[in-house]
Amino acid sequence: MSEYNFTKSLSISFEDALVQVPEKLKIEGFGVLTEIDVKETMKKKLDIDFPRYKILGACNPPFAHKALTSEFEIGTLLPCNVILYERDGKTMLSVMKPSVALGVVDNIELKGIAMEVENKLKNVFDSLN
Repeated sequence: MSEYNFTKSLSISFEDALVQVPEKLKIEGFGVLTEIDVKETMKKKLDIDFPRYKILGACNPPFAHKALTSEFEIGTLLPCNVILYERDGKTMLSVMKPSVALGVVDNIELKGIAMEVENKLKNVFDSLN
């Protein structure tokens, strides 16, 4: 694992992960606002073959509201990104650490919110095999 995310290999297919990850996010109060297909974009814009790679922009509205109320311009660091990609024939899951992403802002209240969100995202991460 790196400093800014949690990453692991899943024992399920990429397709199954695309179904299960949003379901697990929903349990923790998140919805997926955006889905970026990096593979498709790289092919379309650059004519480059790229592995399957999806960026899911996850949002937990009550926490987003708290964060925006605490630090109005924090929207530049939202939503929380969750990525699914294939590497060496395996489905990989990577979840951002809000404590790191939002930690660049000197705001004590925001640090607490970031840790609460991180705990919820870690629950999602831990619930997937």
